[in-house]
Amino acid sequence: MKRIAIDAMGGDFAPKAIVEGVNDAVSVFSDVEFILYGNEEAIRPHLVNSERITIVHTEEKINSDDEPVKAIRRKKKASMVMAAQAVKNQQADAMLSAGNTGALLAAGIFIVGRIKEIERPGLMSVLPTADGKGVVMMDLGANAESTAKHLYQYGVLGSFYAENVRGIVKPRVGLLNNGTEATKGDSLRKETYELLSNDNEMNFVGNVEARDLMNGVADVIVSDGFTGNAVLKSMEGTAKSILSMLKTSILTGGIKAKLGAWLLRDSLVSLKAKMDYSDAGGAVLFGLKAPIVKSHGSSDRKAIYSTITQIRTMLETDLIGKSVRQFSNEE
Repeated sequence: MKRIAIDAMGGDFAPKAIVEGVNDAVSVFSDVEFILYGNEEAIRPHLVNSERITIVHTEEKINSDDEPVKAIRRKKKASMVMAAQAVKNQQADAMLSAGNTGALLAAGIFIVGRIKEIERPGLMSVLPTADGKGVVMMDLGANAESTAKHLYQYGVLGSFYAENVRGIVKPRVGLLNNGTEATKGDSLRKETYELLSNDNEMNFVGNVEARDLMNGVADVIVSDGFTGNAVLKSMEGTAKSILSMLKTSILTGGIKAKLGAWLLRDSLVSLKAKMDYSDAGGAVLFGLKAPIVKSHGSSDRKAIYSTITQIRTMLETDLIGKSVRQFSNEE
């Protein structure tokens, strides 16, 4: 039986959206148990049933504006901290939170612990692409500054995830840069390019540009956290704006626009699904000793359910165990 610790109080719509996502997961997966950390009085009204669900009551939580490291150290009974401690103490196999990203990263590093050979754990997620297959990208904001070795390790970790969780054989790894030529970029990008290209076990396809990320040019994209986070938010904002403008055009375009939308209904639904981040799951804090996954702060029940599905697959494939063994064998 797989056990997932849930920070039930993290996120914009907690605990309602969190518990609803757990309800959906319980009805589908018979091999997963959930430990919900948070205010029991707020959690229980949203439970459909308590099958394979345990509530650990605490009234303390980490807020979105809390300073991450201080919050982890001072709020020992916060729902996020208690969930991380459960993973450390092997009471749970993995953890999910939609709360403060910096605090979750701090909890992952200082409580759960990083894989010894991984110098800098990073945030990794699957971004939507035009063909619907998605692309793994790392780092998406855990670290504003990185070395070439950090970025190289992100390529290795991203390949692991793409192969073991997404089932991609020999995933193509691309380095996000300001041009596709091997000579492009600053010293960090040039040094990273050399490290990636010298790894004979990696399917490195070279530099890729931001404009091509959604066109399936690679299965894994390597980036520093500052650039990766900026790209992620640009893509999210662009997707929302396009869908909003399309909806406005249809509603204000008269009978012809409405008739056209009705005729294109299936295609429009398919387009929305391709651009929907809630199906992809959460961002994995990769490089830690256990699966710690950050769901978007605005996650609804669908996004929480997708993230639980993602975590379950990570546990089934022993992704973290394989990563530990791989890096332990490196010189």
